[in-house]
Amino acid sequence: MCDSPAVSREHVPPLCLFPEPKDIGGKDYRRNLITVPSCDEHNSKKKCDDEFLMVSMAGIIGNNSIRYRQRFSKVDRAIRAGSSHLLALTLRHARVVDRLELEENKFLEFIWGTPDLARLNRCFEHIAYGLHWHHFGRRFDGRLHVHLGYLTRKEHNDATWDQFVRDRAAIDLQEKPPVGANRDVFYYQFADPDPFGFFLSRLQIYGGLQVLVGFQPSGVADATHFGTALLSAGVRTIFRLGDRRYEFNPGA
Repeated sequence: MCDSPAVSREHVPPLCLFPEPKDIGGKDYRRNLITVPSCDEHNSKKKCDDEFLMVSMAGIIGNNSIRYRQRFSKVDRAIRAGSSHLLALTLRHARVVDRLELEENKFLEFIWGTPDLARLNRCFEHIAYGLHWHHFGRRFDGRLHVHLGYLTRKEHNDATWDQFVRDRAAIDLQEKPPVGANRDVFYYQFADPDPFGFFLSRLQIYGGLQVLVGFQPSGVADATHFGTALLSAGVRTIFRLGDRRYEFNPGA
């Protein structure tokens, strides 16, 4: 991420996302993890960001059983140790405690609201820089564009755009092998550059959490597209991918 001397090695993604054997029936999900050279500023001083990311990821409903066990072991310990400070930081606005009845007299309590998007983006930018170094053997010079594909958006255009981006990424990455020794916890893929020089990476966490990162190398101009210009202007716009149709501003 910078030109400062490396004084340690950093896990990418953070080590705390990988369950400890004692919390997962003895299975070792911490073997053969990715590490990259790091300065102090971008490793030990961001410990709080790593814990924030762990609480944010492991608490989401809909992922695999590893996420579930991580949530009720390591994450619970971290929350208790921090007097719920970590939990308060995870959701910045509109935190609502709700209860879901799974079956008679068996409930699951959960919290929903607006996450700290800026901090999540920063966490995944760190990871993306590290993965680029690991995958290509050099530091990335340019801009990153993080898309948190696992979040649920309320607005029609936002939800439709999310689906379009996920489907487009699936096409670009379908022939690319996943990389990662513990794929139930984490793996990544890189797509080939497009004609303009942009390229894409997909990060998959706990089976169901997908984060997309667009890499815009230095010297590559900002992307422009007539369709997105119409969409932003409020004009009814339709994108197509094969037989799939994505309509924006339907009431315009």
